[in-house]
Amino acid sequence: MITPSNPHVPIMVAEVLHCLRPRAGEVAVDCTLGGGGHAQAILERLRPGGRLIGTDVDPIELPRTEARLRGLGFDTDSFVAYHANFTELPQVLAREGRPAADLILADLGVSSMQHDNPGRGFNFKGVGPLDMRMDPSRGEPAWQLIARLDEAALATLLIANADEPQAGLIAAILKREHPDTTHATERLVRLGLNLALPELPRADVKMSVRRTLQALRIAVNDEFSALAALLQSLPRCLAPGGRVAMLTFHSGEDRRVKKAFQAGHRQGVYASVANQVIRSTKEETFANRRASSAKLRWAVRAER
Repeated sequence: MITPSNPHVPIMVAEVLHCLRPRAGEVAVDCTLGGGGHAQAILERLRPGGRLIGTDVDPIELPRTEARLRGLGFDTDSFVAYHANFTELPQVLAREGRPAADLILADLGVSSMQHDNPGRGFNFKGVGPLDMRMDPSRGEPAWQLIARLDEAALATLLIANADEPQAGLIAAILKREHPDTTHATERLVRLGLNLALPELPRADVKMSVRRTLQALRIAVNDEFSALAALLQSLPRCLAPGGRVAMLTFHSGEDRRVKKAFQAGHRQGVYASVANQVIRSTKEETFANRRASSAKLRWAVRAER
């Protein structure tokens, strides 16, 4: 799935295919097209006669992925791409003239192309603006969010979005310094924690840095609200017997998916749901460290 034109390595492809069971002639939706790795694997199994509808909020990577999939031979009859947030899934299906899909996938992770591009502001290892927007044409970058919120609100955000135990201290540091680059944010949080809490293990400091950036990204992109909207619309967007699989990358996402699937199962909306979360194999985790935090859950729409 990885090529010079597609540096993103899709996670748990075999497991996703096992959960979704794509078949020839079916209609699939990839709500987070990303680099197109999952979409490619699904498309190959929808032939002949199937169709995959891909959506992605990122206007920078979407045309590149569409071009790559077109180059692999997936024409407009089998594949279409929409620049849209997955909150717009019902509207996208309506534009396609389809009441529902047979299978739906949502990979909620940040793609390698986004993460490794310093200009996008997702990664503190390179020097770049503290932006973190999936769609740079909408909303405010993370540095503006820090400047706008007061210290208490920022601490609340760090707790709500990342369960950060040092939220108050980190909020005070960020408000005092107003960083506007990823590198400065990492340095300020790391040095500030080391100075204020010299007994705090290095691993805990590192995790606090990661949780801080995670919390800011979630807030900038309103990710929890978007996920709630998707989970609410899923039942009416799935055909009877349709399958959904969702890849999450932190506890807040997984908790919301688990509760929504379990509630749907109790209400008879889903005929069956994953009893246990699915994790990547040791081999995949060793080869791709980003797979280590991935959690996969699935559900099957009831036949009614």
